[in-house]
Amino acid sequence: MSTNTRIMHATPEQVWEVLSDGWLYPLWVVGASRMREVDGEWPAVGAMLHHSVGSWPLLIDDTTEVVEVNPGSLLRLKARAWPTGAAGVTLHLRPTGGETEVVMEEDAIEGPAVLLPKAARDPLLSWRNVESLRRLAYVCERRP
Repeated sequence: MSTNTRIMHATPEQVWEVLSDGWLYPLWVVGASRMREVDGEWPAVGAMLHHSVGSWPLLIDDTTEVVEVNPGSLLRLKARAWPTGAAGVTLHLRPTGGETEVVMEEDAIEGPAVLLPKAARDPLLSWRNVESLRRLAYVCERRP
């Protein structure tokens, strides 16, 4: 499992506000290029984001589903990106003064990506998630 951490100059409530707005997903998730639909109950367990992955003209329509949620502190997702498979992604939010430590964990859980050795998979996920957390921080820290 790849684990990345970033301190965000925003409160947990501010970070959660961004995570709770499914329409913002492509702004911070590397690879997500557009939103097609957000289930009205997002981010409740079972709710889905309907998004596209990739760049035009090679777009794949897929979904991300909430597996577990503790509002303000935990969001566990199953992110699909077929034909490569699906990933389990967990975001932990921990208050640190007026800021928030965000820990992002991710690993392949289904499909061909599971066959890739962990030693090859982790550096790719780590690089991607450093950038995703950077983008999430930009959105959280610059919202009024």
